[in-house]
Amino acid sequence: MNVLRTPDNRFQDLPDFPFPPNYVTVASPDGGTLRVHYVDEGPPGAAPILAMHGEPTWSYLYRHMIPVWVKAGHRVIAPDLIGFGRSDKPDQRADYTYQRHVDWMGAVVRQLNLRDITLVCQDWGGLIGLRLVADMPERFTRVVAANTALPTGDQPMGQAFENWRAYSQSTPDFRSGRIVSGGTQTKLSEAEEAAYDAPFPEANFLAGAREFPVLVPTRPDDPASDANRAAWARLREFDKPFLTAFGADDKIMAGLEHVFQKQVPGAQGQPHTVLANAGHFLQEDVGPELAKIVNNFIAS
Repeated sequence: MNVLRTPDNRFQDLPDFPFPPNYVTVASPDGGTLRVHYVDEGPPGAAPILAMHGEPTWSYLYRHMIPVWVKAGHRVIAPDLIGFGRSDKPDQRADYTYQRHVDWMGAVVRQLNLRDITLVCQDWGGLIGLRLVADMPERFTRVVAANTALPTGDQPMGQAFENWRAYSQSTPDFRSGRIVSGGTQTKLSEAEEAAYDAPFPEANFLAGAREFPVLVPTRPDDPASDANRAAWARLREFDKPFLTAFGADDKIMAGLEHVFQKQVPGAQGQPHTVLANAGHFLQEDVGPELAKIVNNFIAS
């Protein structure tokens, strides 16, 4: 496994991102190690909010939410998935599998000994984070699912997702900042787009971002389908508080909040919300509002 590491100078002077880096190492399939970056803000002894990003972003996605959570007294852990942000990046697409992503993030949770976790997850942050909830429910106290899903391939993901996946595989110029801006209602500044591009100085750094869309289970015999079905079996027994907060203008995940509301016991009677003027990357459109919803959910 050939592993790339984005130079630190790519992350200097990013707008609204003053957070110092933290790192842990996890095992790689070839017997080596991979470095995982995470933001760690707020009181060290407080119950953590685990904020998990998706495709093709990194912990920068939560920059407008972290201060709101910290001000309310919460500890915030926001990791960068392997292949993203300041975390290490294997340069071959075959190095990335759904199960490996789950294993890597599970190792981070265990190494940091996170307990009494509030999971806040969006996009692939949910596809991975909800697997962690199913694997180690004793570590999680509540879940906030935002514009995410846990697909098994037994139901179609919809045309908007298929269009995105086709684009992700065919475009010769995969620009994370432009993709994120296209998935918001407010649009990003040039500096913010550059911050999302920062982890990927060259095309070979993009292997993980290119591979993610084809790892989503879209057929019943997908390699991840059985594991996700098993996770759903455990989520159907998860009776801790479970909140959905989706963007009204998210075309990719539209309507999937109802799956969680119907099937997860802990979702019954919760103040689920659909946020106006929020696209797929609702952290960009309504980040402080979403952060306050999480604070109120924890307080209640």
